[in-house]
Amino acid sequence: MLSSICGSPPSLASMASSLRKLSPLLLLALVTALGAAACGSGGGPKAVPPGAIAIVGDKPIEKSSFDQFIKQTQKNFEAQKQEFPKAGTPEYENVKSTIVNGLVTEAEWELEGAAMGITVSPQDVQKQLDALKQQFNMTDEQKYKAELAKAELTDKQVRDQIRAKLLSDKIQKALYAQVKVTDADISAYYVKHKSDYQQPQSREVRHILVKKKSLADKIYSDLKGGADFAKLARRYSQDTASKASGGKFTAYKGKTVAPFDNFVFAAKTGELSKPIKTSFGWHVIQVLSDVKPESTTPLATVKPTIRSTLLQQRQKQALNTWSAKVKQKYKDEIAYAPGYAPALAQSGTSTG
Repeated sequence: MLSSICGSPPSLASMASSLRKLSPLLLLALVTALGAAACGSGGGPKAVPPGAIAIVGDKPIEKSSFDQFIKQTQKNFEAQKQEFPKAGTPEYENVKSTIVNGLVTEAEWELEGAAMGITVSPQDVQKQLDALKQQFNMTDEQKYKAELAKAELTDKQVRDQIRAKLLSDKIQKALYAQVKVTDADISAYYVKHKSDYQQPQSREVRHILVKKKSLADKIYSDLKGGADFAKLARRYSQDTASKASGGKFTAYKGKTVAPFDNFVFAAKTGELSKPIKTSFGWHVIQVLSDVKPESTTPLATVKPTIRSTLLQQRQKQALNTWSAKVKQKYKDEIAYAPGYAPALAQSGTSTG
């Protein structure tokens, strides 16, 4: 249960995606503004207090938080039978910078969330923790504590992760609520992308694909003699996509290989082909229907899909824009303890 809350980064290559499981806000540090986070001035009006690795505005980032992430990351490397990078190596610095950037972003989000009137109460955290305990059968307190000990985590650390997730969710919800998609937006998108909604000519067909011409010739002969097409397709066809349906599928003009396409859209309805060779092997094809003319899917049919697409795009943009503004707002209010400034911030001022 705790591993699903805190996550487990398996390798340096997947560090960015894995650390978001350790804390949801780390994802936003990496995806939307990792570079911006590292390019801050590194100095600020506040000195880093003892026991902290950095300070953002008035909010210190405790070294114990950093140490926990390092420890958890090291354990997860070991669980994947991978060597954790040694301190002082470029690989270790990458891990360290990733964690520091994520923790800085968490602090920025907490400060900005408070400025927006968004907070997470202890009751909110308890409710979510109770739900997770229920989901993972950890309602027994002793069992929960045993799981904490096994994962080398404290209850406070778990609650901190839950709090970060809830804060992230609340901020995103507030941002997303401001995003609107109008009918005019949808119509404009449809016109601009109309080619995406155009269907070429099509025909219902069935075919049997085999590797050897000799087998294709036999199948063709059997079919001419009245054999059941579907049974032969299920027995011999190498096309796994259509085999189960007796070889049936809808062929769209220009979407299949040329020899196949040429026969299908020139043949009469019901016509059976002699074996046709393509790059996939030998086909025996039967045309089942008349050609259906090309068409355009009406706006009304795709309107819900377009609305969803535009909404997701605009929500993502709103989040990215807001995150970048937050980075800009706090860039001169970040100070790092010696040795903790991310690589791209080394030119800035670090204070102890």
